[in-house]
Amino acid sequence: MTVKVSIAMVSILREGLSAGVGVKYKRLADAVEKAIAAGVIEAGCKLPPHRLLADSLGVTIGTISRAYGELERVGLVVARVGDGTYVRQRGMERPQDSGFRNVSDEPQASFDMSRNQPIPGQETAFMSQSLLALAQDSRTLQELTGYTAEAGLARHRAAGAQWLRHQQFVPSAEQVLCVNGGQHGLLCALTGLLKAGDTVVTEHLSYPGLIGVARQLGIKLIGAAMDDEGLLPSALDDICRQHRVSALYCTPTIQNPTAAVMSIPRREAIAEVCRQHNLLIIEDEAHAVLDRQRPLPLSYFAPQRSVLIGSLSKAVSAGLRVGYLHAPQALIGRLSAAIRATCWMANPLAMEVASQWIENGMAQRLLDEQISEIGRRKALVSPALDGLNYRTHSHSPHFWVEVPALWRASQIAAELKEDNYLVATAESFAVGHAVVPQFIRVSVCNSVGDDGLLLAGFEALNRALTETV
Repeated sequence: MTVKVSIAMVSILREGLSAGVGVKYKRLADAVEKAIAAGVIEAGCKLPPHRLLADSLGVTIGTISRAYGELERVGLVVARVGDGTYVRQRGMERPQDSGFRNVSDEPQASFDMSRNQPIPGQETAFMSQSLLALAQDSRTLQELTGYTAEAGLARHRAAGAQWLRHQQFVPSAEQVLCVNGGQHGLLCALTGLLKAGDTVVTEHLSYPGLIGVARQLGIKLIGAAMDDEGLLPSALDDICRQHRVSALYCTPTIQNPTAAVMSIPRREAIAEVCRQHNLLIIEDEAHAVLDRQRPLPLSYFAPQRSVLIGSLSKAVSAGLRVGYLHAPQALIGRLSAAIRATCWMANPLAMEVASQWIENGMAQRLLDEQISEIGRRKALVSPALDGLNYRTHSHSPHFWVEVPALWRASQIAAELKEDNYLVATAESFAVGHAVVPQFIRVSVCNSVGDDGLLLAGFEALNRALTETV
Protein backbone atom coordinates (compact mmCIF):
# COMPACT_ATOMS: atom_id res chain seq x y z
CA MET A 1 0.00 0.00 0.00
CA THR A 2 2.76 2.47 0.97
CA VAL A 3 4.69 1.81 -2.23
CA LYS A 4 1.60 2.20 -4.41
CA VAL A 5 0.54 5.39 -2.68
CA SER A 6 4.06 6.81 -2.95
CA ILE A 7 4.28 6.01 -6.65
CA ALA A 8 0.81 7.41 -7.29
CA MET A 9 1.56 10.56 -5.28
CA VAL A 10 4.77 11.28 -7.15
CA SER A 11 2.98 10.94 -10.48
CA ILE A 12 0.04 13.06 -9.32
CA LEU A 13 2.24 15.78 -7.90
CA ARG A 14 4.53 15.96 -10.93
CA GLU A 15 1.51 16.55 -13.10
CA GLY A 16 0.21 19.12 -10.63
CA LEU A 17 3.51 21.00 -10.66
CA SER A 18 3.62 21.19 -14.43
CA ALA A 19 -0.05 21.94 -15.09
CA GLY A 20 -1.06 23.83 -11.95
CA VAL A 21 -1.25 27.57 -11.32
CA GLY A 22 0.25 29.54 -8.45
CA VAL A 23 3.09 28.92 -6.02
CA LYS A 24 4.46 25.41 -5.78
CA TYR A 25 2.96 24.32 -2.49
CA LYS A 26 -0.50 25.45 -3.64
CA ARG A 27 -0.14 23.47 -6.88
CA LEU A 28 0.83 20.39 -4.90
CA ALA A 29 -2.03 20.75 -2.44
CA ASP A 30 -4.55 21.27 -5.24
CA ALA A 31 -3.31 18.15 -7.02
CA VAL A 32 -3.71 16.00 -3.89
CA GLU A 33 -7.14 17.48 -3.20
CA LYS A 34 -8.33 16.53 -6.70
CA ALA A 35 -6.90 13.01 -6.33
CA ILE A 36 -8.68 12.52 -3.00
CA ALA A 37 -11.96 13.78 -4.48
CA ALA A 38 -11.58 11.36 -7.44
CA GLY A 39 -10.84 8.43 -5.14
CA VAL A 40 -7.35 7.92 -6.56
CA ILE A 41 -5.98 8.45 -3.07
CA GLU A 42 -8.29 6.65 -0.65
CA ALA A 43 -9.48 7.75 2.77
CA GLY A 44 -7.26 6.40 5.55
CA CYS A 45 -4.14 6.19 3.36
CA LYS A 46 -0.88 7.35 4.84
CA LEU A 47 0.80 9.95 2.67
CA PRO A 48 4.51 9.58 1.80
CA PRO A 49 7.15 11.21 4.05
CA HIS A 50 8.11 14.80 3.30
CA ARG A 51 11.71 14.00 2.35
CA LEU A 52 10.77 11.17 -0.02
CA LEU A 53 8.43 13.44 -1.98
CA ALA A 54 10.86 16.36 -1.90
CA ASP A 55 13.67 14.23 -3.34
CA SER A 56 11.40 12.66 -5.96
CA LEU A 57 9.94 15.97 -7.13
CA GLY A 58 13.06 18.12 -6.84
CA VAL A 59 11.50 20.61 -4.42
CA THR A 60 12.36 21.60 -0.86
CA ILE A 61 11.06 19.82 2.21
CA GLY A 62 9.52 23.15 3.16
CA THR A 63 7.40 23.09 0.00
CA ILE A 64 6.03 19.65 0.90
CA SER A 65 5.43 20.74 4.50
CA ARG A 66 3.45 23.74 3.36
CA ALA A 67 1.42 21.64 0.92
CA TYR A 68 0.57 19.14 3.66
CA GLY A 69 -0.19 22.03 6.00
CA GLU A 70 -2.62 23.48 3.48
CA LEU A 71 -4.36 20.11 3.13
CA GLU A 72 -4.63 19.87 6.92
CA ARG A 73 -5.98 23.41 7.13
CA VAL A 74 -8.91 22.58 4.83
CA GLY A 75 -9.54 19.31 6.67
CA LEU A 76 -8.53 16.77 4.02
CA VAL A 77 -5.69 15.20 5.99
CA VAL A 78 -4.69 14.83 9.61
CA ALA A 79 -1.10 14.86 10.92
CA ARG A 80 -0.30 12.49 13.78
CA VAL A 81 2.82 13.36 15.74
CA GLY A 82 5.46 10.66 15.26
CA ASP A 83 3.28 8.66 12.87
CA GLY A 84 2.76 10.66 9.68
CA THR A 85 -0.03 12.29 7.70
CA TYR A 86 -3.24 10.45 6.81
CA VAL A 87 -6.18 11.16 4.51
CA ARG A 88 -9.30 11.80 6.59
CA GLN A 89 -12.27 9.47 6.45
CA ARG A 90 -15.19 10.56 4.27
CA GLY A 91 -17.64 12.89 5.96
CA MET A 92 -15.02 14.38 8.27
CA GLU A 93 -13.90 17.15 5.91
CA ARG A 94 -14.53 20.69 7.05
CA PRO A 95 -17.54 22.21 5.29
CA GLN A 96 -16.65 24.68 2.57
CA ASP A 97 -17.84 28.26 2.99
CA SER A 98 -21.06 28.91 1.13
CA GLY A 99 -23.45 31.82 1.52
CA PHE A 100 -24.12 33.34 4.93
CA ARG A 101 -22.74 31.75 8.11
CA ASN A 102 -23.93 31.68 11.67
CA VAL A 103 -21.58 33.14 14.28
CA SER A 104 -20.81 29.61 15.48
CA ASP A 105 -19.70 28.68 11.95
CA GLU A 106 -17.12 31.46 11.70
CA PRO A 107 -13.53 30.31 11.06
CA GLN A 108 -11.11 30.26 13.96
CA ALA A 109 -9.85 33.71 14.92
CA SER A 110 -6.37 34.58 13.74
CA PHE A 111 -3.43 34.23 16.09
CA ASP A 112 -2.26 37.82 16.33
CA MET A 113 1.53 38.29 16.44
CA SER A 114 1.35 41.81 15.00
CA ARG A 115 0.71 43.74 18.22
CA ASN A 116 2.75 44.52 21.31
CA GLN A 117 0.40 44.31 24.25
CA PRO A 118 0.86 43.36 27.89
CA ILE A 119 0.77 39.63 28.52
CA PRO A 120 -2.09 38.81 30.93
CA GLY A 121 -0.93 38.20 34.49
CA GLN A 122 -2.30 38.94 37.94
CA GLU A 123 -3.75 42.35 37.10
CA THR A 124 -7.32 40.99 37.14
CA ALA A 125 -6.93 39.74 40.71
CA PHE A 126 -5.22 42.98 41.74
CA MET A 127 -8.01 44.99 40.11
CA SER A 128 -10.64 43.07 42.04
CA GLN A 129 -8.81 43.68 45.32
CA SER A 130 -8.35 47.39 44.60
CA LEU A 131 -11.97 47.99 43.61
CA LEU A 132 -13.28 46.14 46.66
CA ALA A 133 -11.07 48.27 48.89
CA LEU A 134 -12.18 51.47 47.14
CA ALA A 135 -15.83 50.49 47.55
CA GLN A 136 -15.32 50.79 51.31
CA ASP A 137 -13.62 54.21 51.07
CA SER A 138 -16.49 56.65 50.61
CA ARG A 139 -14.30 59.74 51.02
CA THR A 140 -11.98 58.76 48.17
CA LEU A 141 -14.90 57.70 45.99
CA GLN A 142 -16.53 61.09 46.51
CA GLU A 143 -13.36 62.79 45.36
CA LEU A 144 -13.10 60.56 42.28
CA THR A 145 -16.66 61.19 41.12
CA GLY A 146 -16.17 64.91 40.61
CA TYR A 147 -14.08 67.05 38.30
CA THR A 148 -10.37 67.22 39.02
CA ALA A 149 -7.66 69.58 37.86
CA GLU A 150 -6.62 69.06 34.24
CA ALA A 151 -3.14 67.90 35.23
CA GLY A 152 -4.55 65.39 37.74
CA LEU A 153 -4.80 65.08 41.52
CA ALA A 154 -1.60 65.80 43.44
CA ARG A 155 -1.20 62.22 44.66
CA HIS A 156 -1.76 60.86 41.15
CA ARG A 157 0.92 63.15 39.76
CA ALA A 158 3.26 62.07 42.57
CA ALA A 159 2.67 58.42 41.68
CA GLY A 160 3.41 59.27 38.06
CA ALA A 161 6.69 60.88 39.05
CA GLN A 162 7.58 57.73 40.96
CA TRP A 163 6.78 55.55 37.93
CA LEU A 164 8.89 57.68 35.57
CA ARG A 165 11.88 57.87 37.91
CA HIS A 166 15.00 56.12 36.64
CA GLN A 167 18.53 56.32 38.06
CA GLN A 168 19.55 60.00 38.21
CA PHE A 169 16.39 61.10 36.40
CA VAL A 170 14.14 62.19 39.29
CA PRO A 171 10.95 63.87 38.05
CA SER A 172 9.12 66.46 40.10
CA ALA A 173 5.40 65.82 40.62
CA GLU A 174 4.75 69.44 39.58
CA GLN A 175 6.17 68.57 36.14
CA VAL A 176 3.99 65.47 35.67
CA LEU A 177 0.54 65.47 34.06
CA CYS A 178 -1.92 62.56 34.06
CA VAL A 179 -3.27 61.37 30.69
CA ASN A 180 -5.44 58.53 29.44
CA GLY A 181 -2.60 56.34 28.16
CA GLY A 182 0.48 57.05 26.09
CA GLN A 183 -1.44 57.69 22.85
CA HIS A 184 -3.51 60.36 24.56
CA GLY A 185 -0.30 61.85 25.92
CA LEU A 186 1.12 62.02 22.41
CA LEU A 187 -2.05 63.68 21.13
CA CYS A 188 -1.90 66.27 23.90
CA ALA A 189 1.79 67.00 23.25
CA LEU A 190 1.18 67.57 19.54
CA THR A 191 -2.06 69.49 20.08
CA GLY A 192 -0.76 71.69 22.87
CA LEU A 193 2.74 72.44 21.62
CA LEU A 194 2.48 72.38 17.81
CA LYS A 195 0.07 73.56 15.14
CA ALA A 196 -1.11 72.49 11.72
CA GLY A 197 1.67 72.91 9.14
CA ASP A 198 4.52 72.36 11.63
CA THR A 199 7.16 69.78 10.78
CA VAL A 200 8.26 66.97 13.08
CA VAL A 201 11.27 64.75 12.44
CA THR A 202 11.06 61.13 13.49
CA GLU A 203 12.81 57.84 12.68
CA HIS A 204 12.13 56.75 9.10
CA LEU A 205 10.47 53.73 10.69
CA SER A 206 8.31 55.06 13.52
CA TYR A 207 5.31 54.41 15.74
CA PRO A 208 2.10 54.15 13.64
CA GLY A 209 0.17 56.03 16.34
CA LEU A 210 2.31 59.08 15.61
CA ILE A 211 1.67 58.79 11.87
CA GLY A 212 -2.09 58.65 12.42
CA VAL A 213 -2.41 61.56 14.82
CA ALA A 214 -0.02 63.77 12.80
CA ARG A 215 -2.15 63.20 9.72
CA GLN A 216 -5.29 64.22 11.59
CA LEU A 217 -3.67 67.36 13.00
CA GLY A 218 -2.09 68.44 9.71
CA ILE A 219 1.45 68.05 11.05
CA LYS A 220 4.12 67.12 8.53
CA LEU A 221 6.45 64.22 9.31
CA ILE A 222 9.96 63.76 7.91
CA GLY A 223 11.70 60.43 8.39
CA ALA A 224 15.39 60.46 9.37
CA ALA A 225 17.90 57.73 8.69
CA MET A 226 18.73 55.19 11.38
CA ASP A 227 21.42 52.67 12.27
CA ASP A 228 21.59 49.88 14.83
CA GLU A 229 21.25 52.42 17.68
CA GLY A 230 18.30 54.22 16.16
CA LEU A 231 18.10 57.82 14.92
CA LEU A 232 21.31 59.24 13.43
CA PRO A 233 22.30 62.68 14.79
CA SER A 234 23.86 63.60 11.43
CA ALA A 235 20.62 62.78 9.61
CA LEU A 236 18.64 64.93 12.05
CA ASP A 237 21.11 67.79 11.61
CA ASP A 238 20.93 67.57 7.81
CA ILE A 239 17.12 67.70 7.83
CA CYS A 240 17.11 70.69 10.18
CA ARG A 241 19.45 72.56 7.83
CA GLN A 242 17.16 71.90 4.86
CA HIS A 243 13.73 72.30 6.50
CA ARG A 244 12.05 74.42 9.11
CA VAL A 245 11.60 71.83 11.85
CA SER A 246 9.65 72.35 15.09
CA ALA A 247 10.16 69.11 17.00
CA LEU A 248 11.68 65.66 17.17
CA TYR A 249 9.68 62.57 18.11
CA CYS A 250 11.70 59.46 18.85
CA THR A 251 11.87 56.27 20.91
CA PRO A 252 15.40 56.01 22.35
CA THR A 253 14.81 52.71 24.19
CA ILE A 254 13.40 49.58 22.49
CA GLN A 255 12.53 51.54 19.39
CA ASN A 256 9.34 50.57 17.63
CA PRO A 257 9.75 48.61 15.37
CA THR A 258 13.53 47.98 15.18
CA ALA A 259 14.07 47.39 18.95
CA ALA A 260 17.16 49.66 18.82
CA VAL A 261 18.48 51.27 22.01
CA MET A 262 20.48 54.51 21.89
CA SER A 263 23.75 54.60 23.79
CA ILE A 264 24.44 57.50 26.17
CA PRO A 265 26.81 59.20 23.67
CA ARG A 266 24.09 58.95 21.01
CA ARG A 267 21.54 60.51 23.36
CA GLU A 268 23.93 63.32 24.20
CA ALA A 269 24.54 63.93 20.49
CA ILE A 270 20.80 64.01 19.70
CA ALA A 271 20.21 66.45 22.57
CA GLU A 272 22.98 68.72 21.27
CA VAL A 273 21.54 68.79 17.73
CA CYS A 274 18.15 69.70 19.19
CA ARG A 275 19.73 72.55 21.19
CA GLN A 276 21.50 73.89 18.11
CA HIS A 277 18.29 73.94 16.09
CA ASN A 278 15.95 74.84 18.97
CA LEU A 279 13.85 71.70 18.61
CA LEU A 280 11.25 70.43 21.05
CA ILE A 281 11.90 66.76 21.94
CA ILE A 282 8.96 64.39 22.35
CA GLU A 283 10.33 61.18 23.82
CA ASP A 284 8.28 57.97 23.92
CA GLU A 285 9.22 55.71 26.84
CA ALA A 286 6.25 53.32 26.77
CA HIS A 287 8.40 50.21 26.21
CA ALA A 288 11.46 51.52 28.03
CA VAL A 289 10.32 50.34 31.47
CA LEU A 290 10.80 46.75 30.28
CA ASP A 291 14.57 47.37 30.42
CA ARG A 292 15.68 48.04 33.99
CA GLN A 293 19.26 48.74 32.84
CA ARG A 294 18.28 51.24 30.15
CA PRO A 295 20.26 54.46 29.74
CA LEU A 296 18.95 57.74 31.11
CA PRO A 297 16.16 59.31 29.03
CA LEU A 298 16.74 62.18 26.62
CA SER A 299 14.82 64.32 29.11
CA TYR A 300 17.81 64.04 31.44
CA PHE A 301 20.19 65.41 28.82
CA ALA A 302 17.88 68.16 27.54
CA PRO A 303 15.46 68.89 30.42
CA GLN A 304 14.39 72.35 29.24
CA ARG A 305 13.10 71.15 25.86
CA SER A 306 11.93 67.56 26.42
CA VAL A 307 8.48 66.08 26.90
CA LEU A 308 8.60 62.48 28.08
CA ILE A 309 5.65 60.14 27.49
CA GLY A 310 5.32 57.29 29.98
CA SER A 311 2.63 54.67 30.33
CA LEU A 312 1.48 51.57 32.18
CA SER A 313 -0.03 50.13 29.02
CA LYS A 314 2.87 47.95 27.86
CA ALA A 315 4.03 46.75 31.25
CA VAL A 316 1.10 46.64 33.69
CA SER A 317 -2.36 46.99 32.15
CA ALA A 318 -3.51 48.32 28.79
CA GLY A 319 -7.14 48.57 29.86
CA LEU A 320 -6.47 51.05 32.66
CA ARG A 321 -5.47 53.65 30.04
CA VAL A 322 -3.04 55.33 32.40
CA GLY A 323 -0.17 57.45 31.13
CA TYR A 324 1.96 60.39 32.19
CA LEU A 325 3.63 63.38 30.58
CA HIS A 326 6.76 64.90 32.09
CA ALA A 327 7.56 68.36 30.76
CA PRO A 328 9.42 71.58 31.59
CA GLN A 329 7.46 73.81 33.96
CA ALA A 330 7.05 76.41 31.21
CA LEU A 331 4.99 73.96 29.10
CA ILE A 332 2.69 72.63 31.82
CA GLY A 333 -0.01 75.24 31.16
CA ARG A 334 -0.20 74.50 27.43
CA LEU A 335 -0.28 70.75 28.01
CA SER A 336 -2.97 71.14 30.67
CA ALA A 337 -5.06 73.11 28.17
CA ALA A 338 -4.65 70.28 25.64
CA ILE A 339 -5.82 67.73 28.21
CA ARG A 340 -8.83 69.91 28.99
CA ALA A 341 -9.64 70.27 25.28
CA THR A 342 -9.45 66.55 24.53
CA CYS A 343 -11.05 64.93 27.60
CA TRP A 344 -11.11 67.59 30.35
CA MET A 345 -9.14 65.31 32.68
CA ALA A 346 -7.67 61.83 32.84
CA ASN A 347 -10.03 59.24 34.32
CA PRO A 348 -9.69 59.72 38.11
CA LEU A 349 -10.79 56.17 38.99
CA ALA A 350 -8.18 54.56 36.73
CA MET A 351 -5.58 56.99 38.05
CA GLU A 352 -6.47 56.08 41.63
CA VAL A 353 -6.05 52.36 40.96
CA ALA A 354 -2.75 52.94 39.16
CA SER A 355 -1.49 55.20 41.93
CA GLN A 356 -2.26 52.59 44.56
CA TRP A 357 -0.48 49.93 42.52
CA ILE A 358 2.59 52.14 42.12
CA GLU A 359 2.64 53.03 45.82
CA ASN A 360 2.09 49.51 47.21
CA GLY A 361 4.43 47.75 44.76
CA MET A 362 1.79 45.92 42.70
CA ALA A 363 2.80 47.82 39.55
CA GLN A 364 6.43 46.82 40.02
CA ARG A 365 5.39 43.23 40.63
CA LEU A 366 3.35 43.16 37.41
CA LEU A 367 6.27 44.75 35.57
CA ASP A 368 8.63 42.07 36.89
CA GLU A 369 6.25 39.34 35.78
CA GLN A 370 5.93 40.96 32.35
CA ILE A 371 9.70 41.08 31.89
CA SER A 372 10.04 37.45 33.00
CA GLU A 373 7.28 36.17 30.73
CA ILE A 374 8.60 38.04 27.70
CA GLY A 375 12.00 36.46 28.31
CA ARG A 376 10.49 33.00 28.69
CA ARG A 377 8.46 33.29 25.50
CA LYS A 378 11.40 34.63 23.51
CA ALA A 379 13.57 31.73 24.66
CA LEU A 380 10.82 29.36 23.53
CA VAL A 381 10.47 30.75 20.00
CA SER A 382 14.06 31.83 19.25
CA PRO A 383 15.07 28.38 17.89
CA ALA A 384 12.23 28.67 15.38
CA LEU A 385 14.01 31.70 13.89
CA ASP A 386 17.23 29.81 13.18
CA GLY A 387 18.55 30.62 9.72
CA LEU A 388 16.80 33.99 9.57
CA ASN A 389 18.29 37.46 9.90
CA TYR A 390 16.59 39.40 12.66
CA ARG A 391 17.13 42.05 15.32
CA THR A 392 15.78 42.26 18.81
CA HIS A 393 16.71 43.42 22.29
CA SER A 394 16.78 41.15 25.30
CA HIS A 395 13.76 42.95 26.78
CA SER A 396 11.93 43.75 23.56
CA PRO A 397 8.59 41.99 23.17
CA HIS A 398 9.12 41.64 19.43
CA PHE A 399 11.57 40.53 16.76
CA TRP A 400 12.38 42.58 13.65
CA VAL A 401 12.84 39.94 10.95
CA GLU A 402 14.37 40.54 7.53
CA VAL A 403 12.58 39.20 4.46
CA PRO A 404 14.97 37.54 1.96
CA ALA A 405 15.67 39.17 -1.40
CA LEU A 406 13.10 38.70 -4.18
CA TRP A 407 10.30 38.53 -1.58
CA ARG A 408 8.16 41.34 -0.23
CA ALA A 409 7.08 41.54 3.38
CA SER A 410 3.47 42.10 2.29
CA GLN A 411 3.52 38.79 0.40
CA ILE A 412 4.76 36.92 3.46
CA ALA A 413 2.17 38.63 5.67
CA ALA A 414 -0.59 37.68 3.21
CA GLU A 415 0.50 34.03 3.16
CA LEU A 416 0.64 33.88 6.94
CA LYS A 417 -2.79 35.48 7.17
CA GLU A 418 -4.18 32.66 5.03
CA ASP A 419 -2.95 30.32 7.77
CA ASN A 420 -4.54 32.56 10.45
CA TYR A 421 -1.31 34.20 11.65
CA LEU A 422 -1.05 38.00 11.72
CA VAL A 423 2.25 39.92 11.58
CA ALA A 424 3.15 43.57 10.97
CA THR A 425 5.20 44.73 7.98
CA ALA A 426 7.58 47.65 7.65
CA GLU A 427 5.04 49.54 5.55
CA SER A 428 2.99 50.17 8.71
CA PHE A 429 5.90 52.09 10.26
CA ALA A 430 7.31 53.91 7.21
CA VAL A 431 7.59 57.71 7.25
CA GLY A 432 8.37 59.67 4.08
CA HIS A 433 9.14 58.49 0.57
CA ALA A 434 12.35 56.56 1.15
CA VAL A 435 12.56 52.92 0.13
CA VAL A 436 10.78 50.77 2.69
CA PRO A 437 13.00 47.95 3.98
CA GLN A 438 11.51 44.49 3.70
CA PHE A 439 11.09 43.49 7.33
CA ILE A 440 8.39 41.94 9.48
CA ARG A 441 7.69 42.69 13.14
CA VAL A 442 6.51 39.66 15.05
CA SER A 443 5.57 39.80 18.73
CA VAL A 444 5.48 37.20 21.51
CA CYS A 445 2.74 39.08 23.35
CA ASN A 446 -0.42 37.43 22.09
CA SER A 447 -2.86 37.25 24.99
CA VAL A 448 -3.78 33.63 24.24
CA GLY A 449 -1.67 31.71 26.76
CA ASP A 450 -0.86 28.79 24.50
CA ASP A 451 2.83 28.03 23.97
CA GLY A 452 1.96 25.58 21.22
CA LEU A 453 0.15 28.21 19.17
CA LEU A 454 2.90 30.75 19.73
CA LEU A 455 5.63 28.34 18.65
CA ALA A 456 3.58 27.20 15.65
CA GLY A 457 3.23 30.82 14.55
CA PHE A 458 6.98 31.41 14.60
CA GLU A 459 7.59 28.10 12.83
CA ALA A 460 5.09 29.16 10.16
CA LEU A 461 7.01 32.41 9.74
CA ASN A 462 10.28 30.51 9.32
CA ARG A 463 8.73 28.24 6.68
CA ALA A 464 7.32 31.21 4.82
CA LEU A 465 10.70 32.97 4.74
CA THR A 466 12.81 29.94 3.83
CA GLU A 467 10.46 28.52 1.22
CA THR A 468 11.68 28.40 -2.38
CA VAL A 469 8.90 29.24 -4.79
